[in-house]
Amino acid sequence: MQDKSLQEKAEWFLARLNDSYGVQTWEPEDDPVDALISTILSANTNDVNSGRAFEQLCQTFAHDWDAVRTAPLAQIIAAIRPAGMYNQKAPAIVATLEKILADRGEYNLDFLAHIPVDEAVHYLTQFPGVGHKTASIVLLFCFNRAAFPVDTHVQRISQRIGIAPRKASTEKVKAAWEALLPPETFYTLHINLIHHGRQVCQSRQARCEICSLQAQCDYFNSTNEWTNRE
Repeated sequence: MQDKSLQEKAEWFLARLNDSYGVQTWEPEDDPVDALISTILSANTNDVNSGRAFEQLCQTFAHDWDAVRTAPLAQIIAAIRPAGMYNQKAPAIVATLEKILADRGEYNLDFLAHIPVDEAVHYLTQFPGVGHKTASIVLLFCFNRAAFPVDTHVQRISQRIGIAPRKASTEKVKAAWEALLPPETFYTLHINLIHHGRQVCQSRQARCEICSLQAQCDYFNSTNEWTNRE
């Protein structure tokens, strides 16, 4: 049974973040196959580099996934070089496209909108290099499904404010939020936690003095951690 006090705390954080950054309106951002390839490219690099790599990949092959699937690996590597780890990512992209084509007969993942979320997550995590974060990104951003992605900002803030234990894995952080709040809040919560992580609750130095979450934040209200923060 869910701890009611923790649920109330989660609802309070959601409301304060919405006050600070607004309620975000979901709109489908990408074709799900595009989103899946983009997230494979995003591993261990920043958004700028992964975005450049995806753009170059699409330009090189005229956004034709069959052309990518059948191209020599050297051509794919050259196109995605800005993303780094290209020797691993290029074959992962090919394997992903081969599986989609074999399973669906086309490069289309729209069926994920109509099956249970746990089945959709299980399906996506069978692809090379795809974990719960990537699967949740595809499901939330493309379909607004009840899956909560956890990146470094979300994990850090969730641990600091006390929604998850200090050493909780990304999967445990994901499970905590999904148990505490309704699915219709996941998109705006995810976006607003990232805004907060970039602007206020930063990795190297939490800007607690301007944080709207102070009143309920474990990190702020722990004397030892507050002292050690300096």
